[in-house]
Amino acid sequence: MTPPPPGLPSAAGSRRQEIEAASAICQISPTRCQARTRLYRDGKLELEGFPVADISEYLADESVTIWLDLRDPDRDDLAVLSQEFGLHPLAVEAALHHSQRPRLDRYPSHLFLTAYGARLDTGTGELATSELAAFITSQALITVRTDDGLDIGAVLERWDDNPGLATFGVGYLLYGLLDYIVDGQFEAVQSLDDCMEELEDRLFGDVPLGLQVQRRSFQLRKSLVQLRRIVIPMGEVVSELMRPDLRIVGDDLMPYYQDVYDQVLRAAEWTDSLRDLMTSILETNLAIQGNRLNIITKKVTGWAAIIAVPTLVTGYFGMNVPYPGFGAKAGFAAAVAIIVVAGLVLYLIFKRQDWL
Repeated sequence: MTPPPPGLPSAAGSRRQEIEAASAICQISPTRCQARTRLYRDGKLELEGFPVADISEYLADESVTIWLDLRDPDRDDLAVLSQEFGLHPLAVEAALHHSQRPRLDRYPSHLFLTAYGARLDTGTGELATSELAAFITSQALITVRTDDGLDIGAVLERWDDNPGLATFGVGYLLYGLLDYIVDGQFEAVQSLDDCMEELEDRLFGDVPLGLQVQRRSFQLRKSLVQLRRIVIPMGEVVSELMRPDLRIVGDDLMPYYQDVYDQVLRAAEWTDSLRDLMTSILETNLAIQGNRLNIITKKVTGWAAIIAVPTLVTGYFGMNVPYPGFGAKAGFAAAVAIIVVAGLVLYLIFKRQDWL
């Protein structure tokens, strides 16, 4: 498994991906959406950007493997797929409906796969996902993307970085695609973990950030729920692809798919631990807020008790009946002394008890 990059891709790497993606764009296509094509013959890249209408002619040669990519197609565009590859109408209909659960469906002539690329914005805590549908035949891989959220140039780069695997045909193309998707999901889980660790540090900061922490925690929890929905089913998808009866993954490719499967399991297990961590953060935040409220209540109560002393003394000496020291300076001095001494004694007692 290719490890995810530690940061943003370099300018040279991004430029390379753009060139690779642009070279595969079809200049002549019956589809209104943007289409990309590649042709491998005997494990070697032979053509790029050739017309979609020529695919059926190339598929007559059993040594040929085709990749076709459509970006945001409509119903008419997908009808072209059905004509060229003989795809099942239900699978074509599923590719038009978004927000599908990651899954692998089996049809007599092909497989239909749904998966999601994922990327976490660490600044806002929002998770951006990009849906991808794929039709898998014995000689072709057809990818259908809803947008450019999934970097197809990076997928092409992975294919080109492992030319020795191209002899395995569609299984090789599918491996590179799944490897990129799963790595992106794993990187999103890792970023989410980093955000939660940062949130934990902010919980015990010197300056109370209750509202900010609460808002941030709920956004991260929302992103975690979304991420779990697309990560956990991927284990079943990859496991299904590895079944011998599908004849997609041969013995030579099995270690590579096993590596992808292990990465999926790691990501799924990590999301489980993050769910427990998020619950702990929310409970800790509530406990801290409750503790701070108790501290404030103690301080207010302590100061209220101190203020009650002069209120009591002045109320007593403010009566309209004679009392010892009434109308004399000694009485006034005694009242002031009682207020000061009693207030100071209460302050020292409360301070010692950590009420103030």
